[in-house]
Amino acid sequence: MVQGRATPPDVSSSPWDTGPATLAAAEETLRDVDAERAVLGACMGNRDALDAVRNILGEGSFYRPAHETVWHKLIALHSEGKPTDPIVLADSLRACGDLERVGGAVYMHQLFDAVPSISGAEYYAQIVRDMADLRRLRASAIRTVQLTQEPGADPDAIRSGMETDARTERERALASGQGRLSPHMVDGWRFVSETGAQETPLWGTPEQTLWGSGESLMIVGPPGVGKTTLAHQVILARLGLQETVLDMPVAPSKRVLYLAMDRHKQIARALARSIGPEHESVLRDKLCVWQGPLPATIDKEPELLADLAAAHQADTIVIDSLKDAVSTMVDDAQAVAFHNARMRALRNGVEILELHHQRKATADAPRGQRPTLDRVYGSTWITSGAGSVLFVAGEAGDPAVTIHQLKQVTGEVGPLQVIHDHERGTTTVEPTLDAVTILRAHPSGLTTRDLAAILSRETVPGRSDVEKARRQLERLVKSGLATKAEGAAGGAGGGQQARYQVSHRHLAVS
Repeated sequence: MVQGRATPPDVSSSPWDTGPATLAAAEETLRDVDAERAVLGACMGNRDALDAVRNILGEGSFYRPAHETVWHKLIALHSEGKPTDPIVLADSLRACGDLERVGGAVYMHQLFDAVPSISGAEYYAQIVRDMADLRRLRASAIRTVQLTQEPGADPDAIRSGMETDARTERERALASGQGRLSPHMVDGWRFVSETGAQETPLWGTPEQTLWGSGESLMIVGPPGVGKTTLAHQVILARLGLQETVLDMPVAPSKRVLYLAMDRHKQIARALARSIGPEHESVLRDKLCVWQGPLPATIDKEPELLADLAAAHQADTIVIDSLKDAVSTMVDDAQAVAFHNARMRALRNGVEILELHHQRKATADAPRGQRPTLDRVYGSTWITSGAGSVLFVAGEAGDPAVTIHQLKQVTGEVGPLQVIHDHERGTTTVEPTLDAVTILRAHPSGLTTRDLAAILSRETVPGRSDVEKARRQLERLVKSGLATKAEGAAGGAGGGQQARYQVSHRHLAVS
């Protein structure tokens, strides 16, 4: 039997068909008008939602021109500090002659009622953005197909045009808010006015911050000095099981993810010292623990930290310890890669606490010598990217250690002489070195140099020790715990120094 000729393909069903009917059908699949309505309704009802959404959407994101007009008017009202509710929005649109064109005042109220949940505004906006991206990609593809079908089409010219279109699209996307990097792009005023400086610290006070929001905290020290003991107390406070650590407040967390990569059984035993049966429900609901090595090192998988936090719905990650999370600590390239991963998680709203070690070569440094950042093991980029660095100095197993803040968020904290209770897993500041306690023991008052000599345990304290003592005393005066008497002016000798005394109110309460 003779083989018949193959049947020609049905060109009417080809994916490259650019006929009017095919384009109209494709147009229907690349829009979500309900999501557009939900975005606009959410932004009318909540200014914070508008701030979040404007980082996702850009020019030409809405399929319906009326929705694009309403969106621009919402942005304008918000920028002017005016309300964005349906009444003000309709009045503003009426003033510029656009109200009837976009559906009238009734439609503004329908949009306001169209949002299922304001908390879903960013999700709805992402749907709108994805649809807009697909429409642009489809339009570009259609132009390319049409060019290839023209008589005498030049492939090199078409390829060059495609590359030019791609560059133009990327530049437009990043400038208008459609690109992958756009959520991190803000105008100059927002950058300086929304720094988070007014946010409550995660640990400490605005004047003395041990752990700032959006900035990682690193706890460093040799083995056995209580880094994990200190970290566990901060974690328990984040879980709401205690209010302060080292007499400084700790802000609560929603959920903590603990990466117990370094001897997880020992970590469990250490944490169990502070846990009782009454804590079971909190630990089950708000603490999740990864035991052992990660599936990949963080420097090799820069999205891993953020992905782990999202998968476990955690707003805090504890890395115990850094040496188990990074391929090598001494290579600058790996350190920068880790820092980029750290920043990705921080930008996603995940707070990070890291435990780390000091250099072995400096393990035998003289007791009492103030440590410096170069004593932290690894590349300098490890500490450069951290917000706060605490160094726990002392001997392994010693209950009395000193905590130095080597990198500050606001005012420097310490040095703090602290006592570990290894049986209960708690840490307290040595009361004899508390500034208020010292002032109470000296009724006639102290100068800044006097306090510096006591705190540093040096007969002739250094300039930095005196300055730290002065800042401590001034904070006590500001908070009403101490009073200050200015010294008398003198001649060639420079006069008398100011003296500080514990306030009578605090003395009476004590």
